[in-house]
Amino acid sequence: MAAAADARAGWMQRVALRSAAWAERWFPDAWVFAALALVAVAGVVLARGASPRATLAAFGDGYWSLVPFTMQMVFVVVGGYVLASAPVVARGIEALARWPRTGRGAICYVALLGMLTSLLSWGFSLVFGGLLVRALGRRRELDMDYRAAGAAAYLGLGAVWALGLSSSAAQLQANPASMPPTLLAITGVLPFTQTILLWQSLALTAVLIAASLLVCWLTAPRGAAVRPAHAFVDSQAATVPALPPRSRPGEWLEYSPLLTLLLAALGVGWLVLEFAGKPVAVAIASLNTYNFLFLTLGLLLHWRPRSFLDAVARAVPGTTGVLIQFPLYGAIAALLTSVPGRDGLSLAQHLATGFVGIASTHTFAPVIGAYSALLGFFVPSGGGKWLIEAPYVMQAANDLHVHLGWAVQVYNAAEALPNLVNPFWMLPLLGVLGLRARDIVGFTFVQLLVHVPLVLGLLWLLGRTLAYVPPALP
Repeated sequence: MAAAADARAGWMQRVALRSAAWAERWFPDAWVFAALALVAVAGVVLARGASPRATLAAFGDGYWSLVPFTMQMVFVVVGGYVLASAPVVARGIEALARWPRTGRGAICYVALLGMLTSLLSWGFSLVFGGLLVRALGRRRELDMDYRAAGAAAYLGLGAVWALGLSSSAAQLQANPASMPPTLLAITGVLPFTQTILLWQSLALTAVLIAASLLVCWLTAPRGAAVRPAHAFVDSQAATVPALPPRSRPGEWLEYSPLLTLLLAALGVGWLVLEFAGKPVAVAIASLNTYNFLFLTLGLLLHWRPRSFLDAVARAVPGTTGVLIQFPLYGAIAALLTSVPGRDGLSLAQHLATGFVGIASTHTFAPVIGAYSALLGFFVPSGGGKWLIEAPYVMQAANDLHVHLGWAVQVYNAAEALPNLVNPFWMLPLLGVLGLRARDIVGFTFVQLLVHVPLVLGLLWLLGRTLAYVPPALP
């Protein structure tokens, strides 16, 4: 039995290492990956009969459409780093990093914490996981592969985030005031008890966490195959430097906590109003609130403005990929959704109606799951993509008498699949780790090979236990 287990582990490890070697050699920079996808989508749109003028207009308009979201993602990195590098929090992460005893155990430990925290907040999961990996990487005695640990920190986004409170689709469907009227008429209101809190959804989440941990264990490099943190980043740069002493009178306010206390009082006051007026899950789901909370706590915990500003300066270089790449994804989304072909349908509508047309009551979950995952390679935006898909998908669920809440969970579970190899969501984590997408995608690709049949199969099997309930209109 032990020999068979070792053989399986060896096989999985070889697949992961070969995937990693291939990715390091052939996988382009994340910006090149996005640029190629943009060119490909534009070519398909033109081939379907769209006018060059409409195609160019969509490209230009879409290029800047994600500017607010881009800045939100920049602040996910900056705010998360500022908070995590505050002395008290940094000591907490260092304490957590002392628990693992082996490199493989450390990788699974990162994966578990990353997936659990992503169920509460995907943004926190990315930054927390990255800083935990860096802390573990400084423990050279662990013999931990830095690439595999980075991939493990990403599993929250690649496995279960959309099955928790971070789910944009579930949040939208539970809040009728946030839904477009046309969608509300199709789906009605779907509270969390009909989506993320279904026992079927909880079971799916538990299985995915267990399967992801098993793959992490089986694929973790050992021995000579291990590439430690110091092969990628400067171990000294990973630590938080001490604040230098004040050298001139003009720096007095920079070193005084006075401004910190005044600004923190304003920030805390606004946060109290925000959380008092909304359910906690709804308030924290807003990226603006989330980022404001992290920046306010980071400012307060750094105590001195100079320490806070130094932490921001260290975080900014990690946002480069986000700033230069997200506009390309905005252009891709616009080309997919707003440029009609010769038949009057956009490419997204054409894909949706095609998949919905071949689905039946029993095949709805795997067919729509496959479609949602496919579209996710080109439109990697949980809430925005749901607004594209929902009118077609949910109308089909009504027509085929598929449980509407489970249709949302089909989308949620499939939504995470392309994240495993799409660099879009990797960028904040990569900025913290000092890695490139090619460094971790070999390991996440193996996770994708396991997750695709597992997710689609479980969506089909668990969906058969649910009965259709007509929409409940407010």
